[in-house]
Amino acid sequence: MDSHCFMVEKPCPVCMKNTRVLKTRSRLMVEKTDEDFCVHYKGFNPYYYKIWVCEHCGYAADEKTFLTKMPERQRKMLWDFLAHKQLEFEFKEERDIPDAIASYQLALSYLDIVESVPSKKASLNLQLGWIYRFMGESEKEAEYLLKAAEFYDESITKERYPIGNLTDSGAMYLVGAIYYRLGDMEKCAQHLSRIIGDQSVRSREPKIYDKARDLWSDVRAQQNEEKKKAGSGK
Repeated sequence: MDSHCFMVEKPCPVCMKNTRVLKTRSRLMVEKTDEDFCVHYKGFNPYYYKIWVCEHCGYAADEKTFLTKMPERQRKMLWDFLAHKQLEFEFKEERDIPDAIASYQLALSYLDIVESVPSKKASLNLQLGWIYRFMGESEKEAEYLLKAAEFYDESITKERYPIGNLTDSGAMYLVGAIYYRLGDMEKCAQHLSRIIGDQSVRSREPKIYDKARDLWSDVRAQQNEEKKKAGSGK
């Protein structure tokens, strides 16, 4: 077992059996953080272990969702689905990339079954996009980043923030940052301008305001560079 992890047993909210899961130790060395909050750690990738999977029935979710009491209607929907699938998930003390991808895909499929809120779908799609980023698979990364941006946009209009540590302004910035990573400067600028144009954000959330302003400067610089190239090509 990797020294950054330790094993615990928790009851599965669907089949109710105790299952082994891995928790990540909190002291990790950060190398850098990307515009969309993707953190690069030294010598270890905690995103591989973000999703807990029941080794008995195959239910998968992030830790908070796994430990939160599930409404009986949702539990029955998932149990009816899983009872016929026999999706036993092999518990491994160390996960590789295919294991990590499979865990996220399972978790996302269960969110679809119970028609979960868009913010949860956004978060998992974003993290799965990061997994592909670490692999250098830019097309798959872009596919999941775009889904994340669309779900966050939906979430901002439908859900009440803050959600976890994320405020609505933080979510707005995050969508802009995702579009920046995707190379869509127009949509990035649309989202960032809504933050920069709101003086209440500047006083209420100065860190988000500053991040939006800094990224806006990068967008403007890139747009100006593209105009110069277009002009010289004429």
